Amino acid sequence: MGATDKLQIFEMGFGTGLNAFLTAIQATETGRKVHYTTVETSPLFWEEVDGLNYTGVLGHAELFQQLHQNNWNGEIAINDFFTLEKRRIDLQNFQTEKRFDLLYYDAFAPSAQPELWTKETFEKLFHMLLPGGVLVTYCAKGSVRRAMVAAGFSVKKLPGPPGKREMIQAEKLA
Repeated sequence: MGATDKLQIFEMGFGTGLNAFLTAIQATETGRKVHYTTVETSPLFWEEVDGLNYTGVLGHAELFQQLHQNNWNGEIAINDFFTLEKRRIDLQNFQTEKRFDLLYYDAFAPSAQPELWTKETFEKLFHMLLPGGVLVTYCAKGSVRRAMVAAGFSVKKLPGPPGKREMIQAEKLA
């Protein structure tokens, strides 16, 4: 992928919007165009996410507000570099013809949502990726890794963020 191509990102679980926010900041600062598609069944209220004070640490208050206060089930150009498409739907019912370069898989834990951590779910995600595309998730559980491999991914563990020992990077080999 060339530096001028639009990066296609899919996120399962918009949640607080932190992944979208960090990606939008990076896209804006580097001038890299990103089309960001996300699905969420239970969007948080603005008062809940505003109280997290992400903008107190990261700045970009207007950008953060735009990510949260545009409508669901639509697409909006936040700025010249970041387009956001938010869908209020579960992953199982989400359909798209788009293919993605990167998937942020931020579902609740396998113990809370076991249906989102199965071979069948990862097969769907595998088909949503472009060849060479990558899925990343915080969950490094053995059964999750095995389900990803069974779905066709090449899987490796990476060091996790603070408070998390490991995470997974799964690639759809070209």
